[in-house]
Amino acid sequence: MLSIAHLTSAHPRRDTRIFVKQCRTLARQGYKVTLVVADGLGDERDSGVHITDVGHHPGRLGRMLLSTRRVLQRARLIDADVYHLHDPELIPIGLRLKRQGKIVIFDAHEDLPLQILSKPYLAPSLRGLLASTCAAYERHACRRFDAIVAATPFIRDKFLQINPNTVDVNNYPMPAEFDADAPWGEKQQEVCYVGGLSAMRGIGELVNAAQLLQSPARITVAGRFSEETLENALSALPGWQRLNRPGHLDRDGVCALMARSLAGLVTLHPEPNYLEALPVKMFEYMAAGIPVIASDIPLWHVIIQSNQCGVCVDPFDPAAIAAAIDYFVRHPHIARRMGRNGRRAILEKYNWPGEAEKLIRLYQELQAPAGNRRIADRHGASG
Repeated sequence: MLSIAHLTSAHPRRDTRIFVKQCRTLARQGYKVTLVVADGLGDERDSGVHITDVGHHPGRLGRMLLSTRRVLQRARLIDADVYHLHDPELIPIGLRLKRQGKIVIFDAHEDLPLQILSKPYLAPSLRGLLASTCAAYERHACRRFDAIVAATPFIRDKFLQINPNTVDVNNYPMPAEFDADAPWGEKQQEVCYVGGLSAMRGIGELVNAAQLLQSPARITVAGRFSEETLENALSALPGWQRLNRPGHLDRDGVCALMARSLAGLVTLHPEPNYLEALPVKMFEYMAAGIPVIASDIPLWHVIIQSNQCGVCVDPFDPAAIAAAIDYFVRHPHIARRMGRNGRRAILEKYNWPGEAEKLIRLYQELQAPAGNRRIADRHGASG
């Protein structure tokens, strides 16, 4: 049986996609799975996965220079059969491991060039230059890897032009994790947003929407601010007092919050890297059996309207966001019906067990002798 090392220098050790879904799925299949992290929390074993820590280096530069070097050193020490990389900054490590005859998979969580184009702290001219440089290097490196795992069909289609052994493994929820049977009568007059708190993710509009609410509902924002200056500025606004701010929640806390909420918010701005994204939290709200209030991004609009599981609004319009919240507070029977529709869609198509099958099939093919490997038809519809 293959020994597998998942490598990350930027993600937390219990990242939902990396550890909870992929590593634990592979460990249950009998693979020897090691997860290399760089968080300074030490080594441990969890759910059949050996987690090994190379230590934490603060700051983006320290992480990219020092943490990546230590990840490479630990990766060589582990001497696994397969290395599964989860951060673009680890691509050079992947090339070095390939030169040593290892099987290397790159997991594209995001479209990196599009992500760079959305960085507000970069000058527009610099964004374009960096994005095109990264795209060229990505093409150079990823055609040399044994496989690419993409987090969305959009990213899959891009990488299929670079490496034919590309499969989308979508970050869909595990239905059993969420309590979709919480009695609707016990719901709080509360809607939730779970995720990072930044201007591009619409936190400013949520604060202003809170001020405009006509119902007694409150908005709970569970996550960390990307910038202290943004938090300080928003805390001076009137709507701030109508927010619940529990900070970052663990998985149990997230599930409990969704179980008591009337609806879930995902009103991100239509930045280039969001236009073809599949927000994890949107599907988690659906899994929890609550309706979604989402940005009117075309892809999201199709998903929500085709499944009748929520409403889409202009993410720049606090009044529209507030009106959607008030609507679900005043029409709980509609909220409940849409929540059930969303849960049904998760059970039928947008779920992790279906994605896990694609991941397992990829590893089974990589385990076959090189001359016998086949690229299966994994590139069809994925929900």
